[in-house]
Amino acid sequence: MNKYGLHGKLKATKGNGDKLASILLEAAKLVATAKGCQLYIVSKSKDDEHTVWVTEVWDSKEDHDNSLKVEGVRELISQAMPILDGMPEKGLELEILGGAGIE
Repeated sequence: MNKYGLHGKLKATKGNGDKLASILLEAAKLVATAKGCQLYIVSKSKDDEHTVWVTEVWDSKEDHDNSLKVEGVRELISQAMPILDGMPEKGLELEILGGAGIE
């Protein structure tokens, strides 16, 4: 199976964890229809209300990169940037081997 996976951690400034999660959930709605999107999950840490995780599975890295061109995605990125506590950590790139729900 040749799928592209990405697992990223974003940290919001104090009091903005829910707002960041909301922005990322809106992004999930937009990219859900993008070519090659298999999975886009937004999660919050139970131990840190300011940390939001995004887990993605794509048919290819190219599909992931092209998802940034989906209408509205750049606008959501510009809303998220001011409430981030520093630059986002580089996402962990994963080689997807398979599993439930992955074609």
